[in-house]
Amino acid sequence: MTLSVLRTSDAWWVALDESRAVRVETSATTTAELLDDVVTVHMALAEARSGNGSAEPRRIAELSLLSPVSAPCRVVAQMTNYVSHVRDSGMNPETVPLTFFRKTSGSISGPFDEIVKPAHVRFLDYEIELGLVIGRPLEVGATVTAANWKDHIAGLVITNDVSARDVQLPKTQFYEAKSYPTFTPVGPALVLLDAAELDRLSELKLVLKVNGEIRQNSDLTDLIYSPLQALQELSRFQALAPGDLVLTGTPGGTALKAPPKPVEIIGALLPPAMKWKAFFNSQAKNPKYLHDGDVLELSIATPDGAIDLGTQQNKVRYA
Repeated sequence: MTLSVLRTSDAWWVALDESRAVRVETSATTTAELLDDVVTVHMALAEARSGNGSAEPRRIAELSLLSPVSAPCRVVAQMTNYVSHVRDSGMNPETVPLTFFRKTSGSISGPFDEIVKPAHVRFLDYEIELGLVIGRPLEVGATVTAANWKDHIAGLVITNDVSARDVQLPKTQFYEAKSYPTFTPVGPALVLLDAAELDRLSELKLVLKVNGEIRQNSDLTDLIYSPLQALQELSRFQALAPGDLVLTGTPGGTALKAPPKPVEIIGALLPPAMKWKAFFNSQAKNPKYLHDGDVLELSIATPDGAIDLGTQQNKVRYA
């Protein structure tokens, strides 16, 4: 049975249903500490449902929710991991490698916080991603198999890998372009799952809307590399600890798309400064990039609602 854990500035909460939550009496202040005290979460839920608990349920809508993944932590993200996104990027899904990049955990923000575009950024993009929250340490050199990979995953969260494309592309790097404050909204819930529920990951549907318009709409059957493969690759070089966050890639539908092949070929012949100037002049005509006041709504759930990570909603603000 899934457990939906919520976080406010002064407490952790466990959801009773879609609208109510009860406070968890724990001394945990970080996600890692809460996962180490998960028995208390189960007890709080059981007591509330039996009517024996002392804590009074609160309406979730009344809680000022923070990211259920606390910082500092490691934030590791997979690149181009959905067939649809790889095709949007002008690449071949059959040959794209399994690769990663890092984001600073200072970019983590709450599920209803504003996304703030720095003044120097021109092209702000969105990427809905399923986040894996680590529950058991993954050491470098560990053996990760189909039988034990789920032992390392405590639960799932909605994440948005917000990107400054005009920083990312000319510099050919991801760290700065995706690490500004508020560029990783997380939540609202950390949904804790058992092994049988993790077997249903492929059923999860990811939907991102901007001002009510569906921009991204896919499920995990579009994935190229599975969480098992991601953990196997990470275990070669990257240690992970409880409370760390792994982003698993985004489906097609982002604002950024590769230019037509003839344009790309011509661009490759130009000096870099001229090439990028021409490219971003063309991107300036693209209305899909995020504008001041835009509202993003993200959801991830199975069609039957048995696994539901909630709904994240953020408004864009230009600094």
